[in-house]
Amino acid sequence: AESTCAALVVSATSKEMVTKPEAIYFPLIVTAIGIVASFVCQFFAYIKTETVETTLKIQLWVSTLLMSAMIIPAIFVLPDNLALEFANDTYETTPWEAYGCIILGLWSGLFIGLITEYYTAKENSPTIELARACVHGPAPEIIKGLALGYLSCVVPIFCLAITVLISYSVAAMYGVALAAIGMLGCLPIALSIDGYGPISDNAGGIAEMANLDPEIRVRTDALDAAGNTTAAIGKGFAIGSACLVALALFGAFVTRVNTTLVELGEINAAKAFNVNILEPFTFAGLLLGAMLPYWFSAMTMQ
Repeated sequence: AESTCAALVVSATSKEMVTKPEAIYFPLIVTAIGIVASFVCQFFAYIKTETVETTLKIQLWVSTLLMSAMIIPAIFVLPDNLALEFANDTYETTPWEAYGCIILGLWSGLFIGLITEYYTAKENSPTIELARACVHGPAPEIIKGLALGYLSCVVPIFCLAITVLISYSVAAMYGVALAAIGMLGCLPIALSIDGYGPISDNAGGIAEMANLDPEIRVRTDALDAAGNTTAAIGKGFAIGSACLVALALFGAFVTRVNTTLVELGEINAAKAFNVNILEPFTFAGLLLGAMLPYWFSAMTMQ
């Protein structure tokens, strides 16, 4: 919803978009295509594979490939040339460039999911190394676990940075909003994969509390191990898209503020686009905002 709203607000700055109403609804069309692609993809869950993780990974790949192809007919609702205004600059964008922004977000989401899977799946080297560290006691386990957690953020951040830079250079904040919509395009599949984790975990808990045969607990443990990985993949999608959406929403906000300033006849209307971290209020706000997650996490842990 947030990424769609951001795209709708930013696209309203283009005269070509306003004169062609169906073009305004392009972000909603992309989201609708994602629902259809994810619905088709559910049938691939019945493919027999060696592990649960492989089946879920196939669904991620298939949904991304399906959506990449299914968006192509939709781009023709856009005008041949989108003149998008942002920060007093005009960005000339074609439908195919808008498609490129969506694809960047879509495939960045897939890579973030795959990197998350690499760092959390039980058969991969990071998890095996962490298990070996446990032999030496709890301290090496915690240190190694934190180190792997931090390392797992490196490639996703590069993916997000490249997506933002290219999308912005092509279509300003509209491109960033489209990239966010692209990353969230396969959301039904990502949420299904995320939901698998607690469902399988609860199944194991029920089996244990009901004093069922130990063999059943062994089976549910195997499912639960896969569930931990899938839950992490879901979080990867959520956090990655939230980064793009935050930027797109902020772009929509300053666009709206700038429009209001122009309507009121303010002389420095373009000032809305200038966010200066050297200003004390802005810097103090950044410090407080960066601190809030730690404060909230500390209270949650206690």
